[in-house]
Amino acid sequence: MGNFQLNTTRSKSVIQLEQTANYPIQLTQISKSKPLYKGLFISIAIISVWTISMGLLFSLDISQFNFLILLLIVLWQTFLYTGLFITSHDAMHGVVFPKNLKINHFIGSFCLSLYGLLPYQKLLKKHWLHHHKPATQIDPDFHNGEHKNFFAWYFHFMKSYWSWGQVIALTIIYNVAEHIFHISTDKLNYFWAIPSLLSSLQLFYFGTFLPHSEPVGGYIQPHNAQTIKRPIWWSFITCYHFGYHEEHHEYPHVPWWQLPKIYKMLQS
Repeated sequence: MGNFQLNTTRSKSVIQLEQTANYPIQLTQISKSKPLYKGLFISIAIISVWTISMGLLFSLDISQFNFLILLLIVLWQTFLYTGLFITSHDAMHGVVFPKNLKINHFIGSFCLSLYGLLPYQKLLKKHWLHHHKPATQIDPDFHNGEHKNFFAWYFHFMKSYWSWGQVIALTIIYNVAEHIFHISTDKLNYFWAIPSLLSSLQLFYFGTFLPHSEPVGGYIQPHNAQTIKRPIWWSFITCYHFGYHEEHHEYPHVPWWQLPKIYKMLQS
């Protein structure tokens, strides 16, 4: 198989990813054999479960919930928030609905809006820079050489994606939900605000910090990424298989739910 290119329009510019590696036949067959609408179905399922869960939780009386129940609910919501972002990430690679890229990118943009009013086009451009030059000074997700520990790198990472406009807009939404729709601050905090923040930590830890921290023996070119080996069920729970990161960089056209197959084939 020759070069792989994904073209998306951003204003008048074109963002491209070129991969010159020769793919093994069986990996190519995985990509070609996937059901045409499966990525779309999975993305709609994630959005639907997030929406239904949020609506149900906002309607409950949580005054009788103990700490353990609240903790489990917060973790559940965090998992769903992470699913929204992973869906938008797949959309950036054009694999949510490759048959129609307009629908594909609309879903990606919609998921980021639900996640935290993040600008899809801005993240799209930065994500492809990340894929072109991973773990380098050009990589917008990489530390600047000074912020190498987890929290310093996390805050350095987050400030490049957040803006005062988003903070103000989210604050307005929070107050509208509280004062007009009469959703209690406890519900807004436990089911909306805290899970989204925890999700950002989860995504950063499993999707950037672990796979792109420099290993003892140094980075391995060209992806400067390493796979975090763990059982498939745990890989899914921790971050929707984002731990198979070297495989993702090598085969960016493969959706998240097929990464375990890629990993297994490369190990055999």
